Amino acid sequence: MKREIQAPTAAGLLGETRGLLELPKLLIEFPTLARQPRGSGQRVLVLPGYGAGDASTAVLRAYVRFLGYRPLGWGLGRNNGEVPDLLPRVAERLETIAREEGRSIGLIGWSLGGYLAREAARERPRAAQHVITLGSPVVGGPKYTAVAGAYRRRGIDLDEIEAEVASRNVQPLETPIMALYSRRDRVVAWQACIDHHSPNVEHVEVETTHLGLGFAPEVFQIIAARLARHATTP
Repeated sequence: MKREIQAPTAAGLLGETRGLLELPKLLIEFPTLARQPRGSGQRVLVLPGYGAGDASTAVLRAYVRFLGYRPLGWGLGRNNGEVPDLLPRVAERLETIAREEGRSIGLIGWSLGGYLAREAARERPRAAQHVITLGSPVVGGPKYTAVAGAYRRRGIDLDEIEAEVASRNVQPLETPIMALYSRRDRVVAWQACIDHHSPNVEHVEVETTHLGLGFAPEVFQIIAARLARHATTP
């Protein structure tokens, strides 16, 4: 029998503050981070998580820029979680950037931003070279997250969203994906980050919190290696 995924409880969110400890680790680990493979000006679109904006990904984008890439924020203000409204705008931004560059580009998405990055790649496969997701719920939408209760109190049918998410997987997502997840995540159930449908997905488990995914040296090293893998791919 398939084991049901349990959504994290709001009570566990306090533990997420430990993710802030990753910030001083960045300074300690910087000599190692500075030696990671470098890019040559490739564009990378970086998408924030639910409730956040481009400021939340500033440290990550600064590191990607240090490595020699040209990262872009998503430029859409706060991620309000309205996927039907946001997805066409993200897909159009992806298409526009790729057209300007004359080549497909990479995407990095944190949490809900990762889901949006995946779905934009599904809709604009020729514009997306690869996708990196950080603790992104690819199963169930918000159903298996700590904010599930807030959605229900707004009268939103989470089962309907889960069915919609599942229905999109009928169209294969061919873009290469690297999905980072953590069993210490208290925002998104780690099982909901596992993609059982895409033919070209690599799952990587890391040791940090959901908040820490945007700052952890371990995550940054993995991202650097992944970006380098695609840096010379047309």
